[in-house]
Amino acid sequence: MTIHQPAHEVATNLRLVDMSEAPSVFSRIVSGEIPTTLLAETDRVIAFADIAPQAPVHLLVVPKTAEYRDVVELAAGDPSLLAEMVEVASSLAKEHTGGEFRLVFNTGESAGQTVFHVHAHVLGGSLQEGTLGGA
Repeated sequence: MTIHQPAHEVATNLRLVDMSEAPSVFSRIVSGEIPTTLLAETDRVIAFADIAPQAPVHLLVVPKTAEYRDVVELAAGDPSLLAEMVEVASSLAKEHTGGEFRLVFNTGESAGQTVFHVHAHVLGGSLQEGTLGGA
């Protein structure tokens, strides 16, 4: 970047820098850099247990692509991938919770999202009404 760049070009370059952040923990799991025990895998989705469970059963369903930061972007950009995530979540719930579960997508930092690679939390196991995770 030079000091002679127009302001709109500087702003564009800053957005490009923001978009080239380091890979998320989920991208690193997808690539195999961080090992995990996969509970389910399709061509486009993986699932594994959360390392800091907030319920008796707490699983994560993560698309292999890091293209979408949250469920709103995913729904707009690739609804079939969102449907596949829900299918994987339902299959896991049948296996781990008898088919009864909560499916949670945090969208935005103030809503509790800490990893900005869309992912679904599958929560189950004796959850009480009025609690988020049961912990």
